[in-house]
Amino acid sequence: MKIVILDGYTENPGDLSWKGIEAFGPCKIYDRTSVTDEQEIISRIGDAEAVFTNKTPISRNVIDACPDMKFISMLATGYNVVDVAYAKEKGIPVSNIPTYGTDSVSQFAIALLLELCHHIGAHSESVHNGDWEHNKDWCYWNFPLIELAGKTMGIIGFGRIGHRTGEIAQALKMNVVVYDNFKNPDFEKEGFKYVGLDTLFSGSDVVVLHCPLFPATQGIINKANIAKMKDGVLIINNSRGPLIVEQDLCDALNSGKVAGAAVDVVSTEPVRGDNPLLKAKNMIITPHISWAARASRQRIMDMSVGNLKAYAEGNPVNVVNK
Repeated sequence: MKIVILDGYTENPGDLSWKGIEAFGPCKIYDRTSVTDEQEIISRIGDAEAVFTNKTPISRNVIDACPDMKFISMLATGYNVVDVAYAKEKGIPVSNIPTYGTDSVSQFAIALLLELCHHIGAHSESVHNGDWEHNKDWCYWNFPLIELAGKTMGIIGFGRIGHRTGEIAQALKMNVVVYDNFKNPDFEKEGFKYVGLDTLFSGSDVVVLHCPLFPATQGIINKANIAKMKDGVLIINNSRGPLIVEQDLCDALNSGKVAGAAVDVVSTEPVRGDNPLLKAKNMIITPHISWAARASRQRIMDMSVGNLKAYAEGNPVNVVNK
């Protein structure tokens, strides 16, 4: 079986091994493939039977031009870069990697929140710049410091990642309310309270996004919904960039309605220089790395091998276009 990996660098910049995949046949690994040049994508897939992709799109045109392609596996959970409906029509199963990043992504969400509360990076930089050495007092702080105990976190999207984030918030003695279309009675027994979206907005000191990007959730953080929130609310998003109307959040940050926001995702990635969030007050932006802990990427690798093995045995798993 010929195998091609179209954009393997972010999954494995050199600290993991492709040997598990290479064991199934000749394997060509590309660090990066153009996301806009279909001819490059087509030429790199060539006569490969199994194709792995992360962000490189596999369109109807690519599928038609690569008739030997019989299996597509994502190196991620999201699969919107593949025309999955057309792949199904052509009999090509598309597998993804579910649930690999629960601990890593939830941990990162809390890290973003704690950074907003304490500005640890900025204070460390200040010390290294000599500000403490030359300070008249034995301590100082350059930003308001926020204690989370007793405050309310509202989590939009309460699947595995949202639940884990909620557990950590509870350990910080926060109250947790959640919004999700599916209510899990077991979670309610753990002290998580399901509420309506407007109730979540109006009652939360911290709003955390852990929901998928669907038409109903696109732009869920917008001017109208921000107006329903408490003055001084904090907003965290390490789910999907288009969940936020970025100009509306920028305006709310600059007016002080939102005291701070931290995101690991933006609407267009890599971030564009004209993204309004780059000039917003009290805004933290990280480069989509919530998922990228080595342990998390190793799980992607292991599950990718599992996806290929199951396909080779005639029983594909984690198929998103059944």
